[in-house]
Amino acid sequence: MSATGFLISLGQCLATMNLYADGHPARERALDNSYERLVRLFEGQERFDVSFVGTETVVGDRALTDIGAWDWAPRLAGAGVERIEIDTGVTEDEYARFVDDIWRRVNGRPETSAEARQMVESSIRFGPLLVRDLGGGNGAGTSGLSTLAGFASSLSLQDEAATVGWIHSEVSQSERLPMGEVAAVVRSLSVAMQMEHRMLLPLLDLKRFDQYTTTHACNVSVLAMGLAERLGLGREEVRSFGVAGLLHDLGKIKIPKEILTKPGKLSDDERAVIQAHPVEGARIVLSRERGLGVAAVVAYEHHVCIDGGGYPSFRFARNCHYASRIVHVCDIYDALCTNRPYRDAWEPEKALTYLESRAGTEVDTDITRVFCEMVRGSIPARLPMADEPATA
Repeated sequence: MSATGFLISLGQCLATMNLYADGHPARERALDNSYERLVRLFEGQERFDVSFVGTETVVGDRALTDIGAWDWAPRLAGAGVERIEIDTGVTEDEYARFVDDIWRRVNGRPETSAEARQMVESSIRFGPLLVRDLGGGNGAGTSGLSTLAGFASSLSLQDEAATVGWIHSEVSQSERLPMGEVAAVVRSLSVAMQMEHRMLLPLLDLKRFDQYTTTHACNVSVLAMGLAERLGLGREEVRSFGVAGLLHDLGKIKIPKEILTKPGKLSDDERAVIQAHPVEGARIVLSRERGLGVAAVVAYEHHVCIDGGGYPSFRFARNCHYASRIVHVCDIYDALCTNRPYRDAWEPEKALTYLESRAGTEVDTDITRVFCEMVRGSIPARLPMADEPATA
């Protein structure tokens, strides 16, 4: 039994509840059919989880391509049901309470306190989609269904960076790209970006150089989404560019750590290894996940300069994708503003001045101008690391 079939039956069940009163035979038939499909899903698996991100429906780590723009996905997400987790052994009574609860939420009828207590004991959990709890950093934790209020109290982005580290490890060790976690991180970063109606630039003062790649991915994702929004792009493009920013350096998982973190000058051979990461990144994205064409292009092009310089070199001159030009600017800025083994972090204004000096040759002139305006108007104090106190 497919996940698509079950989700369609869930949508039919909710639609039937809109048409018929409680206790009507049509309601009971729809519920029985949906529960039967759910039970059949558990053949060979212990848990079913689904996330609703934008217009996409993600089951496990795969975006469903055969369900299209499922009408119920945005409705459930809009009611705060962005992720659903169901354990094997769920009873029909539990499932009935769950369906009734989310129907009430979609229709603006919150559950009673007694019903809420019943759901605590249930084999079904649901709520906003944020970053997963990695449970010690080994990737074995359970998905976190926490609230935005809880997220707002911790903006060091360490959870997101840890999740990106887990994603890199998973990609390196398996044949899959865990899109559920990718989507969760981008969702969390988007919330951080929008919080208090101003741009949050997570310029973290890294204490260990091996954190650079993962935290840099988060920073570039936030900056790319903020810049795309500033340039007037739509919500789906903003999210797509956020995913591309998060995955732009994925090819670096192929670079030996001793080269990636080398404090001294690179040899020609070492530099060649570094400069192969855009090709490797694009290959990884294309081979492990459908529907990420923009992310693959950005992974390939984010070091290509406007004047044709940079790497990799094109056999025939052409313009880079707009997303690549956006991520290129964000990538340079965050790299310059971060401590590296071979130099200290630059002050933001110095990095902006450098970008402006390279406009028209290395980076896109119009994008750079808008980026510099955005950053100059929104740089907050540096966000503290998770293990240091915030300062006034």
